[in-house]
Amino acid sequence: MAKPNGEGGAQTPEEFAREELRGKREAAGLTQEGLGERIFATGAYVGMMESGRRRLRPEIAKLIDRELNTGDYFFRLARAFKSKHSEYFADAAELEALATAIYEYAPTLVPGLLQTEDYARAVIRATSPTALAERVDALVGARAERARLLGDPEAPEVWVVLHEAVLRTVVGGPAVMAAQLRRIASYARAHRIMVQVVPFAAGAHGAVGSMMTIMQFAEAPDVAYTEGPYAGQLLDYPALVQRHWKSYDLARAAALPPEASLASVESVAEEYATCVRT
Repeated sequence: MAKPNGEGGAQTPEEFAREELRGKREAAGLTQEGLGERIFATGAYVGMMESGRRRLRPEIAKLIDRELNTGDYFFRLARAFKSKHSEYFADAAELEALATAIYEYAPTLVPGLLQTEDYARAVIRATSPTALAERVDALVGARAERARLLGDPEAPEVWVVLHEAVLRTVVGGPAVMAAQLRRIASYARAHRIMVQVVPFAAGAHGAVGSMMTIMQFAEAPDVAYTEGPYAGQLLDYPALVQRHWKSYDLARAAALPPEASLASVESVAEEYATCVRT
């Protein structure tokens, strides 16, 4: 499938698929907007697939095959590409990398974007106790790669609301928790992220029990993502996204102010560190 590229290097399968999509679309006399209309997408979405900013998903590939009369060619190409992430999160991971702002509410676990490798490994191993070590390593590596977004001093803007249960649920042991909470605190101290904590005393609130992420983009509407055990859902219907914004705002209203939240994170981190020392 791979062939030499213009610089003499080996072309990846993904690059090959992107070139094939562009070439066969143009051979059919269709613009990106024209193909987008036929597959119930936008021209911008087609452009993102051709530039590699969005992956070629099997369900979209089927529609492309139908419109370009390519049999099951693109469907087979799409099936050959395995995401670094869990299948249900793959599309959300792509959008996360394009977002200008990310807002998260976490009821039980530290969001993947902020996880240390030890914390991520403990979570993955707990949910997949018989998984091969290679698979666990791959998933841990994918989460670590996501965290590189925070290496950019300006984008994306990140605002995280954590329920106190996130701080108190011991994942991987006290040492892992101390390091994890200190990482969160260091991001906040560096003014890279905003963090708020919803205390147990706040009781029920607008986002209780539901993990959610809302992403904003420079030239596209907001998108919400919700996740449960082994399943996730991207939502772009404006009314539903607005309902998630309302829930998120209610969670922020129930949370401690940022400075008090940071003090809480650091205090619990020190409690874990004390456990390790003793």
